[in-house]
Amino acid sequence: MTERSFEMIKTTKLTKKYGTKTAVDGLGLCVYEGELFSLLGVNGAGKTTTIRMLSCLSKPTSGEAFVGGYSVKEAPQEVKKIIGISTQDTAVAERLTVRENLRFMASLHYTDKAKIEERTDEMIQVFRFQEVENQLAKTLSGGWQRKLSIAMALIGDPKVLFLDEPTLGLDVLARRELWKMIERIKEHRTIILTTHYMEEAEALSDRIAILQNGRLKALGTLQEIEEKAGVKGLENAFVAIAGKEESL
Repeated sequence: MTERSFEMIKTTKLTKKYGTKTAVDGLGLCVYEGELFSLLGVNGAGKTTTIRMLSCLSKPTSGEAFVGGYSVKEAPQEVKKIIGISTQDTAVAERLTVRENLRFMASLHYTDKAKIEERTDEMIQVFRFQEVENQLAKTLSGGWQRKLSIAMALIGDPKVLFLDEPTLGLDVLARRELWKMIERIKEHRTIILTTHYMEEAEALSDRIAILQNGRLKALGTLQEIEEKAGVKGLENAFVAIAGKEESL
């Protein structure tokens, strides 16, 4: 990450409640332009709920959040113009080929047919889909489907990319291949990554936020979090900060 001062994402007392359950509790954080920022926590920590509010898929109960300077509450359509999102549930059309999935998504962002084909071809090159571009999505491995989902999220050239548990359920080799791909695409955009894999956060993040029960427990670089916890290694720091009952 280059040194930049623009706050691409800023939340203030961001809260989401479902009935009597508080999923996100007064979250306050800043994510800077060009940063790969990880939200770390166990299932139920509030990671996905935070992403859903920031991407305007769910309205905050209270508090505020800004993405690219736009309020998610007052200007959700402006927020949606500058973001892309790849959800936990791989959102691909199983009965379309890889190329058809990409072309369809490009058509939602562009009206010019030449531009649609240009962006489709570019994603096939960037993600190295040449060998599978004419396969039906349902025939792809989990790793290829994850890559396709991310490519579809990127095809509109978003300023902010949300990756919600992008390697969930993948084997070690597929996970590491996806890491390499994320490293290749992170230049010139801000990426928010949710994960509960410690090594993933260590390998990819500029800064890390640890969430527990919807609350922010720690935020900083790996070194800063280790110093706060007084231990080496993110997993050890996570246990020290979030509590042994939350260990992974």
